Amino acid sequence: MLVLSRKPKESIVINGNVTVSVLRIDSDNVRIGIEAPREVNVLRHEIYEEIRKNNQAAAGSAVDKMKAKLLVKN
Repeated sequence: MLVLSRKPKESIVINGNVTVSVLRIDSDNVRIGIEAPREVNVLRHEIYEEIRKNNQAAAGSAVDKMKAKLLVKN
């Protein structure tokens, strides 16, 4: 993991097309701004994990259904 220090109104650039800026720091809260092309998904980590878990559950459910169909045919 790369760790950088930034002050308010300072930024970092990722891959030449994503800019992350520190907008404000209040006690234990950091407000950041992200500029990225529309095709780049930007999600909070907890939302990303929820989507990943739901996708895994759906994929597992689809595999179970396929296995059940195969067992019925045999």
